[in-house]
Amino acid sequence: MFRWKFLVSLFCNTFGALVFCFMVKLVPSYSETFVSTLRSKEVMARVALITRPVDYLDETKYLPPGQTIFFNGNIGENSFRISKIIDRADSFLPLIKGEIAPLPKGCLVSLNYSFFPGASFFLGFWAIVSFGLTVLFLSVVQDWKLALICFLVGLGNYGFAWAHFKRKVKESQSLFHELMKL
Repeated sequence: MFRWKFLVSLFCNTFGALVFCFMVKLVPSYSETFVSTLRSKEVMARVALITRPVDYLDETKYLPPGQTIFFNGNIGENSFRISKIIDRADSFLPLIKGEIAPLPKGCLVSLNYSFFPGASFFLGFWAIVSFGLTVLFLSVVQDWKLALICFLVGLGNYGFAWAHFKRKVKESQSLFHELMKL
């Protein structure tokens, strides 16, 4: 009986610590802020020129050849949420959240590149599973080799996601800067 209470307590504490860690932003993200000499309305107009609005219900919406749309997403008055248009699924594609703040002689552009919520959930889920298995193998089974394997698999998954996310951020960032001519 004592052992089960201990395991439940250990699981709850571990889960709480992992939730706290994900709230502290252990999910990969990248931010940049720069000043543009363009007015905020001009920047938003340029974003609108290269962005197609998202329609989740229309699966037949294809781009005609030669169209200059490279991103899809939602555009607000002084903010936007866009991502690069892709032909096939990509779990590491960054979501670009931008905010434009007007200045006397231009505007301040703040961009935040992050995982889509589904990819963040995937990364968090497997981090929790691999950490839980590590704790299980250390405490119940008492096999440090299996615990080490689970820990290394979880660490490898996280490192793989981080490396590919950084690569995709560089691709999206260079495309965005090139098209916006900022």
